[in-house]
This record gives sequence, C-alpha cells and structure tokens, in this order.
Amino acid sequence: MREFFAMGGYAVYVWPSFLLALIVLVANVVAPMQQRKRVLKDIARKLRRARKEQR
Repeated sequence: MREFFAMGGYAVYVWPSFLLALIVLVANVVAPMQQRKRVLKDIARKLRRARKEQR
C-alpha cells in the first residue's frame, strides 16, 4: 500500500494532478448550477418588472 501512495517516486507529480482534476470536475458540476440559479432569478425579476409596467 505504501508503494501505491508513493507512486514509484512520482507521487509529488501524480497526487497534485489528481487533486487538480478533481477540482476541475467539481467546478464543472457546481458552476452551471450556480449560473442557472442566477439566470432564473434574473428572469423572475424581469417578469415582475414587466408586470408592474403593464398595470
């Protein structure tokens, strides 16, 4: 097991690469979800404003 985590002496390069890949994957999931919330709030705000102007 120890040899696995040492990655044949390349652990200094391998583990940060895995961490960076994980961060990118998580960001690819989270960022669109946050953007969707912002877009929906913006649309709702514009609809409320349009309804007020129609009155």
